[in-house]
Amino acid sequence: MRTRLFTALLAALILMSPALTAQDKQWTLSECIEYALKENIQVRKAGVSASVGEINLQQAKDNRWPSLSASVSENLGWQQETDTYGATSYEGSARTNASLSSRVTLFSGFQAQNEIRQAGLNFESLQYITKETMENVSLSIMSAYLQVLYAGEQVTNSRNQSDATREELGLAKERLNLGAIANSDYLQVKTQLASEELTLANAINNLKMARVTLMQLMEYPLDDSFEIAHPDMDVIISTMPSADAIDVFEEALLVKPQIKNAELNLESAAIDLELAKGGFYPAVSMNAGLSTGFTQAAEMGSQLKSGFSPSIGLSVSIPIFRNNQTKSAVSRARYGITTAELDELNTRNQLRKEVEQAVLDAQSAMISYDAAVNQHAASLESYNVAEEKFKLGVMNSIDFLIQKTNLNSAESNLLQAKYELVYSNKVIEFYKGIQLSF
Repeated sequence: MRTRLFTALLAALILMSPALTAQDKQWTLSECIEYALKENIQVRKAGVSASVGEINLQQAKDNRWPSLSASVSENLGWQQETDTYGATSYEGSARTNASLSSRVTLFSGFQAQNEIRQAGLNFESLQYITKETMENVSLSIMSAYLQVLYAGEQVTNSRNQSDATREELGLAKERLNLGAIANSDYLQVKTQLASEELTLANAINNLKMARVTLMQLMEYPLDDSFEIAHPDMDVIISTMPSADAIDVFEEALLVKPQIKNAELNLESAAIDLELAKGGFYPAVSMNAGLSTGFTQAAEMGSQLKSGFSPSIGLSVSIPIFRNNQTKSAVSRARYGITTAELDELNTRNQLRKEVEQAVLDAQSAMISYDAAVNQHAASLESYNVAEEKFKLGVMNSIDFLIQKTNLNSAESNLLQAKYELVYSNKVIEFYKGIQLSF
């Protein structure tokens, strides 16, 4: 009995442990991004497109080899015959034909080689498109992750503020009972507490919405036990390097997939021109065949042996006049190169503008953060003095609440500035090709 009871308890603990582990798990930014990249629909579709591009590349390579096909046909026929007595009848006959044929293109204006090159570039381009999609998803996850952290700190600050005001309301109640303050002073503190409790309720709702947004971006089923890790933002801020727009842009040119993709598109446009020019060249192909047949089953072996008909041929197709189709194709290809060059230039310019804006945002965020730190320090000092005076009864509730409101505003400004600074610097790391993580 004891053995069975021990076994049952052990089994229950084993079954419960995964659930406990799942509830206690705190998702890091890297884990959120990794999960999202596996589940995101757009990333998966981009991966499918890249796989199709790989198939097209292999097909372009296979097109160089000879084709081989076989055919078999059965023909039935009847012929009217008249015997010596004048009677007529129909005699049936059957014939079976079989053949093998093969064809290979020997020369087609280098189009086969160019098609392989272009298919290779297209496959590589699709891989860069997949990478760009993954990067965009990663950036969205990072933004949502920071929003959860920001909302969580808002909840903490709001709760601390309401707890402090609740203590102050208790002190005001004691003074009211002693007749040390007027009822209006007490009601001022009570109103402040109600306002801060409303702010706390809104902060809690914002945190819930931020968590839901993050889980939805991850394609993660909604789970009340979902929690994220809380890195030390102050440490992160203290180790942030300064950034120069030119240096960041030069690094971005080397790693960003949209730049690589634009370069590949330009190469592909140049191959389009070569393919179009291939229409001016003659095409040379070779074909070979083997056929046989038999009419009587009894003589099938000898008929097959004597009926073999091998053949081989060489054909040349020389373009003389094709209604200017090739000439038009060449002209379109040249314009295609010009378009690809402009697209590449536009991609580079767009990246440069994004990098310049990101560096400017980071610099502005640092200025705002430093100002918010100073404002908070001054507001906290003023609040501490006011709090002592309020506890000693030498400051009325209105003047005290003004100082408290100033501190609340300073804390809110500092919190917002801190996360804007972290986000702006993470965006710079994104453009430098650094993996997003904390």
